[in-house]
Amino acid sequence: MEFTAQQIADLLKGTVVGNPALKVNDFSKIEEGKPGTVTFLANVKYERFIYGTKASIVLVNNDFIPTAPIEATLVKVPNPYKSLAMLMELAEQTKVKKNGIDSTAHISATASIEDNCYIGAYAYIGENAKVGKNCKIYPHVYVGDNVSIGDQTTLYPQAVIYHNCSIGTNCIIHAGAVIGSDGFGFAPDDGEYRKIAQLGNVIIEDNVEIGANTTIDRAVMGSTLIHKGVKLDNLIQIAHNVEVGEHTVMAAQAGVAGSTKIGTNCMFGGQVGLSGHIQIGDNTQIAAQSGVMSSVVANSQVMGSPTLPIKNYLRSTVLFEKLPELYKTIHRLEKEIEELKSNKQ
Repeated sequence: MEFTAQQIADLLKGTVVGNPALKVNDFSKIEEGKPGTVTFLANVKYERFIYGTKASIVLVNNDFIPTAPIEATLVKVPNPYKSLAMLMELAEQTKVKKNGIDSTAHISATASIEDNCYIGAYAYIGENAKVGKNCKIYPHVYVGDNVSIGDQTTLYPQAVIYHNCSIGTNCIIHAGAVIGSDGFGFAPDDGEYRKIAQLGNVIIEDNVEIGANTTIDRAVMGSTLIHKGVKLDNLIQIAHNVEVGEHTVMAAQAGVAGSTKIGTNCMFGGQVGLSGHIQIGDNTQIAAQSGVMSSVVANSQVMGSPTLPIKNYLRSTVLFEKLPELYKTIHRLEKEIEELKSNKQ
């Protein structure tokens, strides 16, 4: 890829401050900027880096006013972070695309593969599986029997899609992810545990991204549902019969127990854990490492284990730090009270 500052501005509907003919062919972090790269400044707390960056072009907010000289050419845009994402997506599209079906791939006779697909070495496509147009199935991917995969979906190496599951259009399933493994269902039986057959499936709607080594278990009955626009980070566990609402995002190592229902536009920090059979309302934000034991109403911001409203939790942390001191004070007061009682006698 190679863009001039003016081309970037035209694409992003921005304005150039500096040399419009300056060219870049790569990206960099603002604090590690190199000549020939484009970077961005979206958060004012990192503003100090813009005055020393060696990057050639910096995307900044329309209202950005420098307080010292800047060597780089600026491109002013309404939203630098969003603009950077658009520019990086365009750069990704310029890469050479893989295509064709490798001779070592196994495709069942009853499977159907639409036009312009790439299927890599040793990939496996099962009986009656359906793969849409412009899909990319990388080496060693397993697509089970009766699986449906929508157009423009990418499955990276060693992703596993169990039988009867459905993946929508424009989805990305990263390496090592497992979709449709058995849910953790066992019935006590005379001191042992009898496995409960997991007869449902997983349905993933359009524009979903599943991180590396994330697992989504199939339902006992019915479907585990991941609605459109959901973004799951690496190493996440979604248990059987869970439902994740549209455009909800979860950071790495989150875990959701069975039959929990999560609303739309929720945000979970890393290592959040949710109990089973609870409901999380729309627009809920849960801070990292929180343990959610009961249902949470819509538009909540919670933190801690068990969770509290964030403001209450932060107030509580002030008291946590003072507990040793408070304990000593209480112990001293108890002794004084006992002494006063003794003196009265």
